[in-house]
Amino acid sequence: MLTHEQAQAQLHTWTKTDSLLKHARAVEITMRAAATKYGGAEADAEKWAITGLLHDADYEQWPEEHPKRTVDWLRWQDEEDIAYAVSFHRTAWGLPPKTIMDKCLLACDELAGFVIACCLVRPDGITSLEPKSVKKKLKDKAFAAKVDRQIIQQGTELLGVDLGEHIQCVIDALKPHAEELGITGRK
Repeated sequence: MLTHEQAQAQLHTWTKTDSLLKHARAVEITMRAAATKYGGAEADAEKWAITGLLHDADYEQWPEEHPKRTVDWLRWQDEEDIAYAVSFHRTAWGLPPKTIMDKCLLACDELAGFVIACCLVRPDGITSLEPKSVKKKLKDKAFAAKVDRQIIQQGTELLGVDLGEHIQCVIDALKPHAEELGITGRK
């Protein structure tokens, strides 16, 4: 199995910008939490975390091909489950989900980025962030306009969970890592 160290080395080979590295880390964190919450006893939390870490690894260098390079590299590593989840998260490819991990990557990716955006405009960052505040911001199309709200909705529907419950899962996962992610608020 691909190790976390190998995955991190590959991410850093292709990705240099702090914002995209932080996004990869945030999705890694939320996917680890999702494995526990949604994956059941058989879920491999480390595999789920690596999936989150690598899902956008090729985006910075090859945005027009994304995520083809990552998928090819994962297949070369004999990590078909991770490769498929990364392929599935590229909704333009129109693939059906095969596993709960696939669904969770879709449900966690955009939402993790959106929750972080919410934290960045709050004086206390993630400290007191609640799902109702995130839901309110989701309705404001001008806020974090690049975040695809339809994918957030599609991901939670595929999981069969309440949006507020899933937002809380993401908040709870990210909160212990607030300093690392730069979401502690303005001091």
